[in-house]
Amino acid sequence: MRASEMSRRAVLAGTAAVAALTSVPLLTTRAQAVEAPAYRWRNATIGGSGFVTGVLFHPSVRGLAYARTDIGGAYRWDDRTARWTPLTDQLGWDDWNLLGVEALAVDAAHADRLYLAVGTYAQSWAGNGAILRSEDRGATWTRTDLAVKLGGNEDGRGAGERLLVDPRDSDTLWLGTRHDGLLKSADRGATWAAVSGFPATASASGQGVTFLVAVGRAVYAGWGDGDGTSTAVNLYRTADGTTWEAVPGQPTGTSAKVPIRAAYDARARELYVTYADAPGPNGQSAGSVHKLAVATGRWSDVTPVQPGGSDTFGYGGVAVDARRAGTVVVATNNRWAAVDTLYRTTDGGLTWTSLKDSAVFDVSETPFLKWGADQPKFGWWIQAVAVDPYDSKHVVYGTGATLYGTRDLTHWAPRIRGLEETSVIQLISPPVGEAHLISASRDIGVMYHERLTASPSRGMATNPVFGSATGIAQAAGRPSYVVRTGWGDNGNGAHSGDGGRTWAPFAAQPSLAHDAPGPIATSADGGTLLWSFVHWDGTKYAAHRSADNGATWSEVSSFPKGATPVADPADPTLFYAYDTDTGTLYASTDSGLSFTARAGGLPAGDSQFQLVAAPGRTGDLWLSVKWNGLYRSVDGGASFGKVASCWASYTLGFGRPAPGADYPAIYQVGSTETITAVYRSDDEAKTWVRINDDQHQWGWTGQCIVGDPRVYGRVYLATNGRGIQYGEQL
Repeated sequence: MRASEMSRRAVLAGTAAVAALTSVPLLTTRAQAVEAPAYRWRNATIGGSGFVTGVLFHPSVRGLAYARTDIGGAYRWDDRTARWTPLTDQLGWDDWNLLGVEALAVDAAHADRLYLAVGTYAQSWAGNGAILRSEDRGATWTRTDLAVKLGGNEDGRGAGERLLVDPRDSDTLWLGTRHDGLLKSADRGATWAAVSGFPATASASGQGVTFLVAVGRAVYAGWGDGDGTSTAVNLYRTADGTTWEAVPGQPTGTSAKVPIRAAYDARARELYVTYADAPGPNGQSAGSVHKLAVATGRWSDVTPVQPGGSDTFGYGGVAVDARRAGTVVVATNNRWAAVDTLYRTTDGGLTWTSLKDSAVFDVSETPFLKWGADQPKFGWWIQAVAVDPYDSKHVVYGTGATLYGTRDLTHWAPRIRGLEETSVIQLISPPVGEAHLISASRDIGVMYHERLTASPSRGMATNPVFGSATGIAQAAGRPSYVVRTGWGDNGNGAHSGDGGRTWAPFAAQPSLAHDAPGPIATSADGGTLLWSFVHWDGTKYAAHRSADNGATWSEVSSFPKGATPVADPADPTLFYAYDTDTGTLYASTDSGLSFTARAGGLPAGDSQFQLVAAPGRTGDLWLSVKWNGLYRSVDGGASFGKVASCWASYTLGFGRPAPGADYPAIYQVGSTETITAVYRSDDEAKTWVRINDDQHQWGWTGQCIVGDPRVYGRVYLATNGRGIQYGEQL
């Protein structure tokens, strides 16, 4: 998970400039597009696979809950259908930074009101955050842009909630920020101003206000920028909404350096706070749990288990049972030795029981959660915990990959239907066989999708297991042969002889594969492999070639370092590579032994430019170069011409031809009108039709798109946080 988080940031950092440049006036006209067909869009089911950072049951509506994720937006739960509904898919390309949800809030007095604080990164290259306000449980939104940055995918993203409806007045909202102190709105989030009387001063650590919680009519604020000394202050409160003070007697020291979350037991009038020595979700080695008796001001250390020795961890999620005083659930976090757990008390923290010890898991609905083992782990990155206010035994908690739930405190299963947060890098739609889709993703490797409506029954591809994939490729003339690369537990490359159902590791691999596995290509007949090597930090290395199914490898010095190899789909002796550093197309006519430069002078400077070969044809190449447009070569890269119908092209793929057409349908994420969207062309890119709509945009979608070679009109789209979307023409 740690490497994938860094790769997510690198991907989005690279697209920061894109969001700005796509505002340039487009050069094409509406006359070039025809009437759009009706499409139905759905997720290809995986089930979760991302970090659920917050879960909140509505305190006054049975069966209603909301969840937030670090890069995949927010969701609403409906108990009647046992399903999550995505609420932020309308955020488009220019608003990709708003799909990270920093915090959410509901109004106990107004059941239909929902508020989101959105903004994925607080870095200088990212845009400012925003507040989304809804009067219909997230079905529609009103947006207020902020003058500050939020960090839904920064360290500390599992803390919270940083957004709160004031317990005295539903029109008043509070927002805790990382770098800009405390903000307040008096008009239900329409406008915001800094709270001048808040006593804490932000530091460079970027945590600021970690949570806001109502304690009766008072508001308490956690402060994450303290230094952990005996005089540090990490908890403030206001009783009148104007004057703030440090809470007397609060815990201090390393194990209470950063307050992560808080929950108020109104029946017992006790506030529970979880602490760690770092904001998490990684990097925590100490932590504690304390409670404050509000009436007396007395603090008690109620830590279930003290971290120590090799058993290092912090504390994360906390939730109280609204029906039973003194019943509380807390979560450990970053506990890798003994594995994270939930602790539950029914006597106000005098005694605790580990729910892990009696847990029985059923992950048959999302088998990938076994991660190649016999049984799933209880979880990691547990910073979202919630207890149903109408059912004391209904507990849910989030992990770095899913949401688990129980109705009896013993039997646990994923509660994840409808919530898809995968960050997808590559897709293949085979021309024959059982599966219409094979996917490669960050965090969960490669999957073989027998059905689009159920999580793959084989889970993640094993032998080896990949944490994150870096490439997949299928032999065009021998579709039973598939190869994959990535960050593996026992090797970084594998091959399949049955279309991706089962796998075996390469018998050998270049030494570079251990630290810099990159994309891979296989010749049309499966006889030659080309493996490129790129470290996650962007360092590029020489590609290697194998002609014996990965048993031996040799360096190809003439291959442009770090480029993505592309096999000709009809001629097994031909390979191509586009050098994004120089804007030069390279080709090999000797099965990848050597490469020579062909067309040059093409757009350069962006590693995300993409070269794609049209299926069933030799030398028919398409080059997507973002805002520089779309180029095509029909002579194997000797020359390229610019496609006049397209101003910007970010990713492009092919599918089954339209009825009566003799060229594959082309699918593209690009700009041909006034927005960046998903398009299809049935006439070799002479004209385009938009096939998504304003309610289905999913933020940044420039990684991969591919049509189904067996079903005209069906297209698969990789997203960065909303899983695999597939569209079908109605």
